[in-house]
Amino acid sequence: MSRPTARVLSGIQPSGQLHLGNYFGAIAQHIALQERYPGECFYFIADYHALTTVRDADALRANVHDVAVTYLALGLDPEKALLFRQSDVPEVTELAWMLSCVTGMGLLERAHSYKDKVAKGIRPSVGLFTYPVLMAADILIYDATVVPVGKDQVQHVEMTQDMATHFNEAFGAPKDAPYLHRPEVLLSPTPYVPGIDGNKMSKSYGNTIPIFASGKSLKKIVGRIVTDSTPLGEPLPADRCNVFALLSLFLEPSEREEVRTWYRTGRRNGEPFGYGHAKKLLVEKIEEHFAAARARRAELEADPDRVEAVLRRSAERARQVASSTLDRCRRACGIR
Repeated sequence: MSRPTARVLSGIQPSGQLHLGNYFGAIAQHIALQERYPGECFYFIADYHALTTVRDADALRANVHDVAVTYLALGLDPEKALLFRQSDVPEVTELAWMLSCVTGMGLLERAHSYKDKVAKGIRPSVGLFTYPVLMAADILIYDATVVPVGKDQVQHVEMTQDMATHFNEAFGAPKDAPYLHRPEVLLSPTPYVPGIDGNKMSKSYGNTIPIFASGKSLKKIVGRIVTDSTPLGEPLPADRCNVFALLSLFLEPSEREEVRTWYRTGRRNGEPFGYGHAKKLLVEKIEEHFAAARARRAELEADPDRVEAVLRRSAERARQVASSTLDRCRRACGIR
């Protein structure tokens, strides 16, 4: 099977409710890319990867379903993009083993992600340490040409490039016909999405705002966003405000400047303006932005067989591509 001119590959972990950081950092771009590369966007739900942190089988299954429903509700078109479970393509784990046999320990020891997680107190397992190997297999097995990532994930793609090179050199791949193809980074315009505590929004830090949070639940979460103690009616520091940073993700440029003026003057339409007003506006914008997707989500939740059918059909095509790559690599290694 010849390599496609362009193929997009990305995955998302089912380790908890998807949040605004996931949406603005990845999901929105993934859905936009299906229009640019129709039929060549491969998006997998990384349930194997989730095993590094999730220890509840029922929770994992529920999280996988939630990711699928979320992507479909937000606009993923199964006719233009594949959406499948990582574990429905078991060939990826065999390729990961092959890659682990040609990957030096030093490369993995330099992984920023591993060091950061350990520094934050996450118990280091072998799976966490070899995480980049499985991630490389995820990319290489589908002959992906581009991998959309934020700046903090570029190293993973660079490590994948190194592993592809190591495999090709170890098994004598011809220069014009490598067994594994080098992917390239598609740097996403990922905005920094602060969590309610001001740090980067992440499930690992418990500081998220779920995409489909609504009503009293949403108001409660937004109400916990950390701000300073500036009194009502006094000028507010917009550039250092977590609420303003989140609001900016939902506002048009003209709206953003208007809100910035309210912050700078501490007044709105002649009345005092404070953090409470900004938080109320943020709740309104979140509710409005995801209203249509929330309705589609309700329809999908009522028809789980429809969601499962999408995952299975996508996995069938993905597995065809993966099997071809794995066959090439087996022959290169001398296996069967």
